Amino acid sequence: MIRFGTSGWRAVMGEEFTFQNVRIVIQAIANYLKKQFKGDNISIVIDYDTRFLSEKYASEAAKIFSHNQIHVFLSDRDAPTQAMALQVIKRKTNAGLNFTASFNPPEYNGLKYNTENGAPALPVITELIEKEIEKLLDDYSYCPFYPKTEFIEKIDLQQDYLTFIQEKVDFKQIRKSKIKIGVDLLYGASREYLDEVLEENRIPIEEIHGYIDPYFGGITPSCTEENLAGLKKLVREKKCQLGIATDADGDRFGVLDDKGSFINHNLIISLLLDYLVSVKGWRGGVARSVATTHLVDRIARTYELPLFKTQVGFKYLADLFLKKKIIFGGEESACMAIKGHLPEKDGIFAGLLVAEMMAVMGKSLSEQIKDLFRKYGRRVGGQVNIPLNSARKKKMDKIRKNPPSKIRERKVLNVETIEGVKLDFNDDDWLLFRTSGTEPLIRCYAESGSKAEMENLLSAGMEKMG
Repeated sequence: MIRFGTSGWRAVMGEEFTFQNVRIVIQAIANYLKKQFKGDNISIVIDYDTRFLSEKYASEAAKIFSHNQIHVFLSDRDAPTQAMALQVIKRKTNAGLNFTASFNPPEYNGLKYNTENGAPALPVITELIEKEIEKLLDDYSYCPFYPKTEFIEKIDLQQDYLTFIQEKVDFKQIRKSKIKIGVDLLYGASREYLDEVLEENRIPIEEIHGYIDPYFGGITPSCTEENLAGLKKLVREKKCQLGIATDADGDRFGVLDDKGSFINHNLIISLLLDYLVSVKGWRGGVARSVATTHLVDRIARTYELPLFKTQVGFKYLADLFLKKKIIFGGEESACMAIKGHLPEKDGIFAGLLVAEMMAVMGKSLSEQIKDLFRKYGRRVGGQVNIPLNSARKKKMDKIRKNPPSKIRERKVLNVETIEGVKLDFNDDDWLLFRTSGTEPLIRCYAESGSKAEMENLLSAGMEKMG
């Protein structure tokens, strides 16, 4: 059964992600749009990443929408998800669609559906689309061969996005600081976006992987430490002060310091939040997902900012953003919502904001992390992925129904069930179990004030799952 997970529908190409299933999903979306938006002026923006066949899937989708008399603004090349979201807002379309499996392995593809406000769709919408899919699954056979070209318009997403981002970052300050930036585009859709805006602003960069490779150089196009070995080498050899990477569709980020050391996403989120409230003086609500560092909580408490906790999935942060309840939201998987920006993840903006922060503060990332820990206390987080099977699913259900009162002599002070099961201990320590919305995995997270205790909690969590 085709289901939308944490961030759209993703599946292995040739298994579930086939042209026939894509056609069914597109027709289901068309049916949903025609029910939701009456009239003759329904429109959608379609984008795609650099994965194998993504452009073909996008073309097929445009064809089907055109036969449903839905006007399509089709990207003229691969582009980041956030560039698509900007076009949805600018052109006031009814939806946006991006063919991407984001950070999943090369054999995956997928699609992300954005609503008329440019934000990722909440379950209340994707569930309606899934109902339309169910109606078509048994007997769908209609496959128009020729597009109705009067309903398809190719557009450039790049220039509008580069103009938009130019106003969001203090490039003058970055240029003045004379920092050199290493850029790893990971063979993805940020090519000629992240590198282009830095070069246009005369900021020295060193770049790798700025070309299309559907196999992503034999790695998963995710901004994790193991996947950024090339960037680490580049930063060290070229003596860069900062390394920035983006994933396959450009909406997530990875950051390395001047020594080529990978900086945990949670720390980047915390550093940027502290920068925005302590240096720029921002005030308002902040949010984090259930799996994100409690450094966010400590910063919020220090500045007496309202704190919101959400399920995993940027769409929940985007919902708070659109309701103007927050000025900042962070998710441990390298996602942020920031006041005045788009209601969509943006790894390019995040990386550039880190560069701005370094330029304004006049300190290396390692120095800023030390300052952060001095102000709010040291936090160390970790995660393990456990393959999901029926036995482990039963264990998850059991823990949810009967949470333990202790974990290895640590008293459980609170149980959260926003998503999965989260066990809170004293000193802001915690342990979380949740099933992945994108892969058949149980994700186990832990955070503590020391690496040893964090690993102790993770070990206990793995024991619970067998």
